Amino acid sequence: MEHIKKYLSNPDSLVSLFLGIAVVVVIGILVANYVRTKSPAVITHEAAKNEASVSGMLPATHIVTAGESLWDIAENTIGSGYNWVDIARENNLTDPNILPEGTKLTIPAVEKKEISKQISSDSVEVIKPVNGTYTVQKGDSLWNISVKTYGTGYRWGDIAKLNSLNNPDLIHPGNVLRLP
Repeated sequence: MEHIKKYLSNPDSLVSLFLGIAVVVVIGILVANYVRTKSPAVITHEAAKNEASVSGMLPATHIVTAGESLWDIAENTIGSGYNWVDIARENNLTDPNILPEGTKLTIPAVEKKEISKQISSDSVEVIKPVNGTYTVQKGDSLWNISVKTYGTGYRWGDIAKLNSLNNPDLIHPGNVLRLP
Protein backbone atom coordinates (compact mmCIF):
# COMPACT_ATOMS: atom_id res chain seq x y z
CA MET A 1 0.00 0.00 0.00
CA GLU A 2 2.90 2.35 0.80
CA HIS A 3 4.32 1.67 -2.62
CA ILE A 4 1.08 2.78 -4.30
CA LYS A 5 0.84 5.95 -2.18
CA LYS A 6 4.44 6.79 -3.02
CA TYR A 7 3.78 6.14 -6.75
CA LEU A 8 0.65 8.33 -6.79
CA SER A 9 2.35 11.17 -4.87
CA ASN A 10 4.77 11.66 -7.77
CA PRO A 11 3.14 14.15 -10.23
CA ASP A 12 4.80 12.58 -13.27
CA SER A 13 3.40 9.18 -12.42
CA LEU A 14 -0.07 10.59 -11.86
CA VAL A 15 -0.06 12.36 -15.24
CA SER A 16 1.14 9.18 -16.96
CA LEU A 17 -1.61 7.17 -15.31
CA PHE A 18 -4.37 9.57 -16.42
CA LEU A 19 -2.98 9.82 -19.96
CA GLY A 20 -2.83 6.03 -20.20
CA ILE A 21 -6.44 5.73 -19.02
CA ALA A 22 -7.51 8.46 -21.49
CA VAL A 23 -5.81 6.66 -24.41
CA VAL A 24 -7.50 3.37 -23.52
CA VAL A 25 -10.93 5.07 -23.24
CA VAL A 26 -10.53 6.93 -26.56
CA ILE A 27 -9.43 3.78 -28.40
CA GLY A 28 -12.32 1.86 -26.85
CA ILE A 29 -14.82 4.49 -28.02
CA LEU A 30 -13.36 4.55 -31.55
CA VAL A 31 -13.51 0.76 -31.84
CA ALA A 32 -17.07 0.67 -30.49
CA ASN A 33 -18.21 3.35 -32.96
CA TYR A 34 -16.50 1.59 -35.86
CA VAL A 35 -18.14 -1.73 -35.04
CA ARG A 36 -21.55 -0.13 -34.47
CA THR A 37 -21.56 1.93 -37.70
CA LYS A 38 -20.02 -0.74 -39.92
CA SER A 39 -23.13 -2.21 -41.53
CA PRO A 40 -22.72 -5.63 -43.17
CA ALA A 41 -25.53 -4.73 -45.58
CA VAL A 42 -23.54 -1.89 -47.22
CA ILE A 43 -21.51 -3.30 -50.09
CA THR A 44 -18.83 -1.19 -51.72
CA HIS A 45 -17.22 -2.08 -55.01
CA GLU A 46 -14.07 -3.37 -53.28
CA ALA A 47 -15.97 -5.30 -50.62
CA ALA A 48 -18.07 -6.99 -53.27
CA LYS A 49 -14.96 -8.14 -55.15
CA ASN A 50 -13.54 -9.62 -51.94
CA GLU A 51 -16.70 -11.50 -50.96
CA ALA A 52 -17.04 -15.05 -52.21
CA SER A 53 -20.82 -14.87 -52.07
CA VAL A 54 -22.62 -11.66 -51.28
CA SER A 55 -26.03 -12.91 -52.32
CA GLY A 56 -26.68 -14.04 -48.77
CA MET A 57 -26.35 -10.41 -47.67
CA LEU A 58 -29.08 -9.05 -49.95
CA PRO A 59 -31.01 -6.80 -49.96
CA ALA A 60 -28.24 -4.28 -49.47
CA THR A 61 -27.15 -0.82 -50.48
CA HIS A 62 -24.31 0.17 -52.77
CA ILE A 63 -22.60 3.53 -53.16
CA VAL A 64 -21.72 4.22 -56.82
CA THR A 65 -18.05 4.92 -57.50
CA ALA A 66 -16.61 6.72 -60.53
CA GLY A 67 -16.93 4.78 -63.77
CA GLU A 68 -19.32 2.11 -62.49
CA SER A 69 -22.26 0.94 -64.55
CA LEU A 70 -25.34 -0.94 -63.41
CA TRP A 71 -23.91 -4.00 -65.17
CA ASP A 72 -20.71 -3.78 -63.07
CA ILE A 73 -22.68 -3.28 -59.87
CA ALA A 74 -24.98 -6.23 -60.63
CA GLU A 75 -21.99 -8.48 -61.38
CA ASN A 76 -20.20 -7.48 -58.17
CA THR A 77 -23.20 -7.64 -55.84
CA ILE A 78 -25.63 -10.21 -57.26
CA GLY A 79 -23.20 -12.24 -59.33
CA SER A 80 -24.64 -11.57 -62.79
CA GLY A 81 -24.57 -8.42 -64.90
CA TYR A 82 -27.93 -9.44 -66.32
CA ASN A 83 -29.51 -8.38 -63.02
CA TRP A 84 -28.84 -4.70 -63.81
CA VAL A 85 -32.49 -4.42 -64.81
CA ASP A 86 -33.57 -5.49 -61.31
CA ILE A 87 -31.37 -2.81 -59.72
CA ALA A 88 -32.72 -0.14 -62.10
CA ARG A 89 -36.31 -1.19 -61.34
CA GLU A 90 -35.72 -1.33 -57.56
CA ASN A 91 -34.32 2.22 -57.57
CA ASN A 92 -36.84 3.69 -60.05
CA LEU A 93 -34.04 4.91 -62.32
CA THR A 94 -35.43 6.86 -65.28
CA ASP A 95 -32.13 6.65 -67.17
CA PRO A 96 -29.98 3.70 -66.08
CA ASN A 97 -27.05 5.11 -68.07
CA ILE A 98 -26.75 8.07 -65.68
CA LEU A 99 -25.20 7.02 -62.37
CA PRO A 100 -23.60 9.95 -60.54
CA GLU A 101 -20.73 9.05 -58.23
CA GLY A 102 -21.94 8.75 -54.63
CA THR A 103 -25.48 7.67 -55.56
CA LYS A 104 -26.87 5.23 -53.00
CA LEU A 105 -28.57 2.25 -54.69
CA THR A 106 -30.65 -0.48 -53.12
CA ILE A 107 -29.56 -3.92 -54.33
CA PRO A 108 -32.63 -6.18 -54.31
CA ALA A 109 -32.63 -9.78 -53.13
CA VAL A 110 -33.31 -11.44 -56.49
CA GLU A 111 -32.33 -14.68 -58.13
CA LYS A 112 -29.11 -14.50 -60.15
CA LYS A 113 -29.99 -14.37 -63.85
CA GLU A 114 -28.06 -16.64 -66.15
CA ILE A 115 -28.10 -16.38 -69.92
CA SER A 116 -28.59 -20.11 -70.36
CA LYS A 117 -31.87 -19.95 -68.41
CA GLN A 118 -33.11 -17.10 -70.58
CA ILE A 119 -32.33 -18.74 -73.91
CA SER A 120 -33.22 -22.34 -73.13
CA SER A 121 -36.68 -21.43 -71.84
CA ASP A 122 -39.45 -23.15 -73.78
CA SER A 123 -41.39 -19.88 -73.84
CA VAL A 124 -38.64 -18.10 -75.82
CA GLU A 125 -38.93 -18.32 -79.57
CA VAL A 126 -35.61 -17.81 -81.36
CA ILE A 127 -36.10 -15.75 -84.50
CA LYS A 128 -32.44 -15.51 -85.54
CA PRO A 129 -32.12 -14.60 -89.24
CA VAL A 130 -30.74 -17.33 -91.46
CA ASN A 131 -27.76 -15.31 -92.73
CA GLY A 132 -26.57 -14.43 -89.19
CA THR A 133 -26.74 -10.66 -89.68
CA TYR A 134 -29.15 -7.89 -88.80
CA THR A 135 -29.52 -4.50 -90.48
CA VAL A 136 -30.14 -1.76 -87.92
CA GLN A 137 -33.46 0.07 -88.34
CA LYS A 138 -34.33 3.58 -87.09
CA GLY A 139 -35.01 3.49 -83.35
CA ASP A 140 -33.20 0.18 -82.78
CA SER A 141 -31.00 -0.51 -79.77
CA LEU A 142 -28.92 -3.60 -79.11
CA TRP A 143 -31.48 -4.64 -76.50
CA ASN A 144 -34.34 -4.36 -79.02
CA ILE A 145 -32.34 -6.21 -81.68
CA SER A 146 -31.61 -8.98 -79.19
CA VAL A 147 -35.30 -9.24 -78.31
CA LYS A 148 -36.28 -9.34 -82.01
CA THR A 149 -33.71 -11.97 -82.94
CA TYR A 150 -33.45 -14.13 -79.82
CA GLY A 151 -36.66 -13.48 -77.94
CA THR A 152 -34.69 -12.02 -75.00
CA GLY A 153 -32.80 -8.77 -74.57
CA TYR A 154 -30.04 -10.37 -72.55
CA ARG A 155 -27.98 -11.26 -75.64
CA TRP A 156 -27.24 -7.59 -76.40
CA GLY A 157 -23.78 -7.91 -74.82
CA ASP A 158 -22.90 -10.85 -77.07
CA ILE A 159 -23.92 -8.82 -80.14
CA ALA A 160 -21.78 -5.87 -78.96
CA LYS A 161 -18.74 -8.09 -78.35
CA LEU A 162 -19.00 -9.93 -81.67
CA ASN A 163 -19.17 -6.63 -83.54
CA SER A 164 -16.40 -5.00 -81.44
CA LEU A 165 -18.63 -2.05 -80.57
CA ASN A 166 -16.74 0.42 -78.40
CA ASN A 167 -19.98 2.20 -77.52
CA PRO A 168 -22.93 -0.23 -77.60
CA ASP A 169 -25.34 2.71 -77.26
CA LEU A 170 -24.17 4.13 -80.57
CA ILE A 171 -25.53 2.24 -83.58
CA HIS A 172 -26.91 3.78 -86.76
CA PRO A 173 -29.69 2.79 -89.17
CA GLY A 174 -28.20 0.80 -92.01
CA ASN A 175 -25.38 -0.73 -89.95
CA VAL A 176 -25.14 -4.47 -90.56
CA LEU A 177 -24.43 -6.39 -87.36
CA ARG A 178 -23.21 -9.96 -87.15
CA LEU A 179 -25.25 -12.08 -84.79
CA PRO A 180 -23.78 -14.74 -82.49
